[in-house]
Amino acid sequence: QVQLVESGGGLVQPGGSLKLSCAASGNGFSINFMGWYRQAPGKERELVARITRGSSTNYADSVKGRFAISRDNAKNTVYLQMNSLKPDDTAAYYCNVDGFYRDGLRDFSSWGQGTQVTVSS
Repeated sequence: QVQLVESGGGLVQPGGSLKLSCAASGNGFSINFMGWYRQAPGKERELVARITRGSSTNYADSVKGRFAISRDNAKNTVYLQMNSLKPDDTAAYYCNVDGFYRDGLRDFSSWGQGTQVTVSS
């Protein structure tokens, strides 16, 4: 089973920056898509950014120009650099990884435990 460990959340003032990391571990798997989602209290979980194995990216309109997603395929790790943070960015951020197991080409989709980002003065 592929497990994800997230880090990098915290409290930051408006206009500040944070960088989230998510590392995938396990045996015999390959990753296609890696992404970040967020969920604020009382709201549905929404896509923030997603990146393919070839590093093609897509972003939610609300974060374009402020957030940047990247990945290190050798380390099975995805990053989210968040700049110019706003109070509306406050949410629990979840890492998501989609791929397959090489032994039988079974697909999987794994989620991290979530890391809290709070933007407040």
